[in-house]
Amino acid sequence: MRISVDQDVCIGAGQCALTAPQVFTQDDDGLSEVLPGREDGHGSALAREAARACPVSAITVAES
Repeated sequence: MRISVDQDVCIGAGQCALTAPQVFTQDDDGLSEVLPGREDGHGSALAREAARACPVSAITVAES
C-alpha cells in the first residue's frame, strides 16, 4: 500500500490524524501529512479508514 496526501486539496480537518495517528500528522499550517517512513501505512488497518474519513478526499491509498 502507498499513502499520500494532496496538500492542495487538504483543508486541515484532522480526521486522518485522529483516526490513524501512527500514520498521519498535521504540519505547522494544520494541513495533514504522512509521517516520515509511514508512506506504506505502517501495517495500520486504520490508514484506509482515515482516507475514507477525509471530508475532501485529499488522501490516496494505492495498492503497491
